[in-house]
Amino acid sequence: MNTGLHVIFGTGAIGLAAFDALRRRGRTVRLVNRSGQATVPEGVEVIAGNAADPVFAARAAHGATVHYQTMNPPYHLWSAQFPALQTGVLAAAEATGARLVSMENVYMYGRPAGRPLTEDRHNNAHTIKGRLRAAMADELLHAHHAGRVEVAIGRASDYFGPRGGAQSNLGDRVFPAALAGKTSTVLGDRHQPHTYTYVPDIGEGLAVLGEHPDAPGQIWHLPNDPHTCSTQELVDTIYRQAGQQRTRIRAVPPFLLRALAINSPVVRELLEMQYQFEEPFIVDSSKITTRLGVTATPLDEAIAETLNSYTDTSQPYPERAQS
Repeated sequence: MNTGLHVIFGTGAIGLAAFDALRRRGRTVRLVNRSGQATVPEGVEVIAGNAADPVFAARAAHGATVHYQTMNPPYHLWSAQFPALQTGVLAAAEATGARLVSMENVYMYGRPAGRPLTEDRHNNAHTIKGRLRAAMADELLHAHHAGRVEVAIGRASDYFGPRGGAQSNLGDRVFPAALAGKTSTVLGDRHQPHTYTYVPDIGEGLAVLGEHPDAPGQIWHLPNDPHTCSTQELVDTIYRQAGQQRTRIRAVPPFLLRALAINSPVVRELLEMQYQFEEPFIVDSSKITTRLGVTATPLDEAIAETLNSYTDTSQPYPERAQS
C-alpha cells in the first residue's frame, strides 16, 4: 500500500475522480494543471504549469511516490501536444523514482472485429489517434521493462458520470435533455452494444493501480458493467430514471457530421472514430475485477448518481487559485 504523496497531472473529470478515490483512502494529493485552479477543498495543493516541460513536471511532482497521468488535450491537438505531455510526466517519474499510473483509452486496438477487447489484444489501430495512443503506450511499457520507471496502465471505454460534460457521448447531450424531457443527441448507431465506463469507477481503478503491488508492468481495463447494453438501452434507462414517460433521442447522421467537420477541427477528429459505433464494441474488464477486486458500480446506481450531479448545482468545494 502506497501511503505517500500522490500527484495527479490533469484536473478534468478523470483526474478529479482519481482525486476523490484517493481522498476517500485518506491520501495526501497534489494536483497539477495549466491554470492552478481546480474545484477541490481548501488546503489541497494545486500547481500551475506545463507538464510537457520535464523540469517543471519533476518540480511539481517532488516528493511523490505515485504520479497519475490523466491529461487529455483537445482532440485536434493530440498529435501536437499529447506525446510531449506524457514524456514530461514520464521523465518526472524517472527523476523521482515514483510509480506512474497512465490513463488511456482503447483506440490502439482498432476495430473489434466481432470480439470483445481484452488486455492481451495486439495493437491494430487504423486511425491517426489510435496509432498515436499505441506509440505512447509502447513508450511507457518500454520504460518499465527497461527498469527506468514503474508503470501501470489503465484503459477505459467511452465514459459517463459526474463531470463527464461535453467530452462524453452520454454527457451534456443526454442527461440535461432527459431531465428536461427534451430530445437528446448521440453519435453513431445507437442500437449497437457499446461499453461505457462510469467516471468514478475509473477514478477508483486508477487509485488501486497506484497502490496495488501487482499492478505495475501491466495493462488493466478499468471496471465496466459485465452486461454491455446498447446506447439506446442505456439512454432509455436514463430517461426512465429521470421520470420521463418516453425516450426522446436522435443520432447525428454521418452526412451531417461530415458537414459540421468542414468548419470544426474537433468534429473532424470525431469522424475517424465512428467505427466504434458501427458494430458491437465491448471492453472486457474481468481482469481487474478478478485479480485486483475492483468492480463496476451497478448501472442503475451510476445513472442515478449522474442525474443527481446534473440537478445539484451547488459545488461541493469552492474553486480557488493556487499560486
